[in-house]
Formats: sequence, C-alpha cells, structure tokens
Amino acid sequence: LNFYKQKVLTSKLPICSRLLWPTVLICSFMRANLGTFFVFSVFLMLILFSPLFFTSSPLLSSCKLRRNFNLNGMHKPGDVILGGLFEVHYTSIFPKLTGKSGHAMTMAFAIGEINKNADLLPNVTLGYSLYDNCATLVIGFSAALSLASGQEERFLLQGTCLSTPPVLGIVGDSFSTFSIATSDVSYFATCSCLSDRQRFPSFFRTIPSDAFQVNAMVQILNRFSWTWAGLLVSDDDYGLHVTRSFQSDLALYSGGCLAYTEILPWGDNPAELKRIVNVMKKSTARVVIVFAHQIHMIQLMEEVVRQNVTGLQWIASEAWTSAAVLQTPHLMPYLGGTLGIAIRRGEIPGLRDFLLKLHPVSENSENSFQVRQFWEHTFKCRFAPPPSGWVEAGGAICTGQEDLETVQTEFLDVSNLRPEYNIYKAVYALAYALHELLQCEPGRGPFSNHSCATFMYYLEKVNFTTSFGDEVSFDENGDVLPIYDIMNWQWLPDGGIKVQNHDIYFFFSQQPPRSVCSESCPPGTRMARKKGEPECCFDCVLCSEGMFSNETDSTECISCPEDFWSSPQRDLCVPKKTEFLSYHEPLGICLTAISLLGAFICAVVLAIFIHHRSTPMVRANNSELSFLLLVSLKLCFLCSLLFIGRPRLWTCQLRHAAFGISFVLCVSCILVKTMVVLAVFKASKPGGGASLKWFGAVQQRGTVLVLTSVQAAICTAWLVSASPVPHKNTQYHNDKIVYECVVGSTIGFAVLLGYIGLLALLSFLLAFLARNLPDNFNEAKLITFSMLIFCAVWVAFVPAYISSPGKYADAVEVFAILTSSFGLLLALFGPKCYIILFKPERNTKKAIMSRGTTKNMIN
Repeated sequence: LNFYKQKVLTSKLPICSRLLWPTVLICSFMRANLGTFFVFSVFLMLILFSPLFFTSSPLLSSCKLRRNFNLNGMHKPGDVILGGLFEVHYTSIFPKLTGKSGHAMTMAFAIGEINKNADLLPNVTLGYSLYDNCATLVIGFSAALSLASGQEERFLLQGTCLSTPPVLGIVGDSFSTFSIATSDVSYFATCSCLSDRQRFPSFFRTIPSDAFQVNAMVQILNRFSWTWAGLLVSDDDYGLHVTRSFQSDLALYSGGCLAYTEILPWGDNPAELKRIVNVMKKSTARVVIVFAHQIHMIQLMEEVVRQNVTGLQWIASEAWTSAAVLQTPHLMPYLGGTLGIAIRRGEIPGLRDFLLKLHPVSENSENSFQVRQFWEHTFKCRFAPPPSGWVEAGGAICTGQEDLETVQTEFLDVSNLRPEYNIYKAVYALAYALHELLQCEPGRGPFSNHSCATFMYYLEKVNFTTSFGDEVSFDENGDVLPIYDIMNWQWLPDGGIKVQNHDIYFFFSQQPPRSVCSESCPPGTRMARKKGEPECCFDCVLCSEGMFSNETDSTECISCPEDFWSSPQRDLCVPKKTEFLSYHEPLGICLTAISLLGAFICAVVLAIFIHHRSTPMVRANNSELSFLLLVSLKLCFLCSLLFIGRPRLWTCQLRHAAFGISFVLCVSCILVKTMVVLAVFKASKPGGGASLKWFGAVQQRGTVLVLTSVQAAICTAWLVSASPVPHKNTQYHNDKIVYECVVGSTIGFAVLLGYIGLLALLSFLLAFLARNLPDNFNEAKLITFSMLIFCAVWVAFVPAYISSPGKYADAVEVFAILTSSFGLLLALFGPKCYIILFKPERNTKKAIMSRGTTKNMIN
C-alpha cells in the first residue's frame, strides 16, 4: 500500500495524463438487459505503476470541469477506492423504469466480503464510489472522468489540471460503443472487437465475448437444421460486429445463410419498425435471431403484436434472454418457445442477508439517499415531505420500518444470479491482482533488475476458484472460458411462464419448425444455386446419366466406375447390363434350335444316302462327294453355335475359322460336282472320253483338299497376325456392356469371305453353263438354283452385318449361315430324297438314263 501511495498518489503528472495512461478493464457480464432495467456492468481501469511517479506537486487551480447536471452516486471510504458505473435509471425512452440496484449492491457486498477476509489484502481497506450512468453515453463518460478526477463535473476540460486520482479503477459501462468512447473502459461490453490486444491491450472481462456467443448460436442452428434465418441487430458496435461475425461463422460451420439482416433503430421510429416487421412477414425464414438490447425488443414486439406476426422461432442474445418484461401473457403467443443464450448462473453465499440488512436510515448521508430512492420505488411511498402533486400509492409516507421480506421484488431474488455473479468474480479478480502486486518487494520482482511488475501483469496471471466451483482466469485476449446456459421460454398450461435450460419446448408444434430457403436435395440430385440469391437457395437437379449422388444436399454428382451405371433414381451405381447373343434369350434360343435342326436334317439325309448308296440315284450323283457335302453342311450348321453365348477368346478365334473352312469345303464339293457334270457331258460326245480320265475320283478328292487347304491357310495367317478377340464395347449403349468379338484384321476377314464368294461365283457360272444339258445330267439346274440362293444371301449379309450393332451383328451372321446352309441342303438334296423315299420307281438306271425333263423325273 505504501508502494502504491508513493508511486501513484504522489505523482506530479497531470491528472489528464494519468487518466489516459494504459488501463486495465474487466467486463463483468454480458450485455445490458435494458428491458428489465436492472443490468449493471463491471469494468476496471487501473493506472499502471511507473517509475515516473515519484514527486508530487499541488493540484493546479485552473483544473475545471463544466457540467449542467448532477451525478447520482453512492460512496464508501477506503484505502483503495474502486469506482463503478451502473444503469439504474433510463433517461432516453423509458425514464420511469428503474434498473436492478442489486447489481451495484453486489459490488458493495463483494468489497465488504474482501475487507473481512484476513488472507486477502491484509491491512488494506477497499472502498467504492458507484454512479448511475442512466444508460446515456454523455453521463457515463462524465461519471468516468469524475471518478478519475475526483470531481463530479462534465467531461469538457478547461485548462490544465493536476490532481491525485481518487480511485484505483473503475467498474463501469455496459455498452460496447460507450466503452470505446470512454477510453476503452467497460464492464458489460461483449463486442468481439474488444479482444483486439493491439487496440485494447488492458481490456479484461469475466464473461465470453460475442464471438463465442455467435458460435454458440450457430451450433443451435446446426442442431435443428435451421439454415435460413433472419438477423436483427442493434445500431451500435454490439450489433454491427455481431453481423460480420455471424455471416462468416454461419456459412463456415453450418452451411446456412441469412435471409435478411436488419438494424433496429434507437429511439422512437415506428415507420422503420413497421418496415422491418414487414420484411419478417414476407420472408420464408421462420427463425429470427435478435442481437439487441431489451429496449429494442420492447419496441419491436409492439409492432409484431400490432401486425399479429406469429409462428416465428426467436433466438435471443444474452441481452434479453432473461428479460422479465418480455415474459408476459400478452407476448407469449408470439415469443413462446424462444431459445436464448444466457450468462452463466452462479451463487453468492451471504448476498441475500446483506441485502436484507440495507436500511434507508442506517447508511451514511450519501448512500442513504440512494437507498431511499430504492425504498420509495419498492414500497411505492415517499419520505416526508412528499413533492407537490404526489399521488402514487395514495401519497403514502415512507417510515423506514417497512419489511423487505414482505414484498415480492427481484432485488432479493438470489436464485438466478447471472450478471451479479460476474460482477462478484470481477471484483475478486481485481482484489487478487492487487494482492499479488502489493506482495511484490522492490528488488525481488519478476522483471529486469528484479523490479516489480505492473498491475496488468498480475491481472493476466489471476487464477482462482469461486465458492460456486468456477475457475477464473484470462486468456491472451483477456477473455475467460466461454460457458453459457441455453434458455427456453415455456408457456405453462395454467397460464404461467417458465424459463428453463433443459427439455426444449417448441410453442407451435412438438417438432422444431422448418426454416430453410430450399428443401434438402435428396440422393440422386445435386444442388444448383439460384442466380443472384444466397447459397442456401438452390434448385435440386437430377444427376446426369452415368452419374450419381448418395448423400443429401450433394453439391456435385460423381461419375460411376467404368463397368457401372447410375440407377434410375441416380442415387447409386449398379453394374451395367451385359449384352450378347445368349442361349437364354428368345433370339438365341431360336437360332440354336434352327442350327440343331439343320444339323439333324443333314444327318438324316446322310443316313438316307448311306442306306440307299447302291441305288442309281445316289451313285449317279457321285456318292462320295455327296457324303462329303452333307458332312460339310452339317459342320456349317454346327459352326453357327459358336456365335451364340458370351464371347470367349477361343470362341472368337474358332467361330470364323470354322465358318470359313466349313463353307469352303461345302462350296468346293459343289464346284467339283459341277465340274464332274461338265466332264461327263463332254465325255458323252465323240472324242471326249479323255475328260473323265483327267477328272477321276482321285483328282476330285485332291481338288476339294487343295481348295479347302487354301482357306485353312488364310485362317491360320489371320489368327497368327491379328487374331479375333473378345471386347467389352461401351460405345453402343451408355448403360450396357456389349460383349462382342472384334475381327482383329479386317483384311483377313475380307479375304476369308472373298475366297468363299469366289468359289461360290465360279460354281454358279459353271452350273449356269450346264443348266441346259440333257436331263440325265439335270443336277446342274439344282446346283445353279442353290448357288443363286447362296450368293444372294451373302451379298445381302455384308451391309446388314456392318450396320448391325452388338449381338445383332452376330445374329445376322448366324442367320446368313443358316439361310445359305438350308438353301444348299434343300436345293441339292430335296428332290433326290423325294425320289428315293417317295418315288422309288424313278430310282432306276433306266429312269435316270431316259431323256425326260427334270420335272418328269421328279414326278
């Protein structure tokens, strides 16, 4: 204490300089709940101890402060004085309403408790000097300067002033704007801007800043999926800084956005309030967040009731979440179910007993005046003599013997201490810091040369636990650990009103209301923002084919893997359908049945020819070539089965080779039979016997073998150079995988078909030339007709094959194989089987050698 007196109180610096010296501020609770008019603030301005304060000089007589009003205050002497600014009366809009005197009394109680504690600040008595700032900037600023200068004067300085500061610090103003104006000194200002240590290096508070409150509200919105909300703020630093924080945090942490942001006016402005309520009515947002003072809510709710705007979910900031003036049956149809952020509740043992001991005639003259004002307000009486025209409460005279316990007043309600609890912690934080400072001995301090630290150093190191169990300490920004209570306004069945922090109750329904600009996009769609509107407003667009989204509110669709395709709902990927000429589908079944039928008919015909091999009909048509032709036709029918079923490597390689060799063998036999017909006809003429000599049985077999070997060589070269392989084709259909065999070498496939066509064309020409031979050589006509069918089928095959996709290309090729094979089988062997089976009398050498028409032979 001596160190404090020597270094500070004897300083010769001007009082103005000491006033503006770096200060320390503690903000005791959140923001003024102006509607209840019982909110008080705590801030501390402590003059830093400096080696410059060593000599003293008399107070200059020229120091003056101009004023045109008196400050209303209460005082108590002490070795060290703490000042305080509290909102007791309101001069602007509701001058008759009075705030909670209990807040100021809480500070008085805490100081008295500290003075009784022998372990804290021993041999030092704390005093106080508390003023009513009337919720007005000019009065609060004047009171702050009066506390610092010791004069209850207006803050306009006249000349140069020197004086001894009468207080160690000030516990003071509630508004952020007021705090910034009054040399950055505040107790109830929660603006996050005050956490800026560059601008406010000595600012401390025992409550969280608005940055934490905004984050808590964003978590509430996220909890109930409210992404579309309106924001109403007060026209001051409190509201304007909240607006910026809310817009950034809402988009960052919840993906929500604001439907509108409106600034509530100060003072009486019905037109502006009407416009704001109209905006609320027209908006689709059902959630309204209000960061404003209780005065603003009173004015706003008057207009809300006037326009009968119901069905809104209100979210209250700490400034009005506990406002009893709003918790009335008149307003609950509009505010029922309100959710709010509340200051941390605490307990202060002994406070109620202290308040009950207050008496207007037992205090000193200064304080008794303040207590008398409270007494008159509580008991609706006046101490004699009453003023002229006094009629309230029948003009009752206060006796001073009234019993506080007989009246219902919030003054004695210590069950729900919120701002008072933070005031209590703030005073103790100052006391602990001052205690540590006074314990420091020069030469043993923590700084260089073992000098003692400044008061702010010890305040930064404060760490103590209250009797309620809360630990009090400050972070690097001067803020404390953020702890809030979530409050819910409930309208009870009996008409009563209850505010609690559990069992959330929604007034209009059992479930939380919906408040979104656009309904969530279901899986299978993506969000497409509406041009010129906030991010929360979007259309739900169905994902494109081949893409999917399996989450709600997807911002983009994801492409399906290669072998998958999106479902019709676009909410997942399913394996693509596979397509090939299958044995299980109708087309494949039909072609398989026809192929097997053709092979079976060939076997039957072969059996008939073998059984009647000694008859003239079989022998006259070169039975060996006929047998070989029937075997080749059977192979042609069976090779079509290789085109049915899922393509494999071996089936792709074998199908065209088997097809090519089988048909060359077939056409070679026909070609040789045609040449035999011509040779026999030539041998029947004089001098033509040599022709049969050069085209006997050996030559016939050799010719067929050579012609077939050429095709085998072509197939071998094709398979070796560019073999056909199975392929998953995704080009034909996006949602299907077409399994097909790619030919590998188009040239090889063309040569294979070209060689078959060459032999078929040669056979057709030779048979055509022999069509008018004598009737006993009538097979030339049958060969001509069969080769005409064969050539026509394969000429039509080429364009049909090229233009058919996927399995239909295989079906076209199988159809060509079966059609040409049946054409050859029926044209060549149908008439012969008819004679053998049904006209046996024609199956004689005499009948065959006779000269009749083919028609007669058949008949």
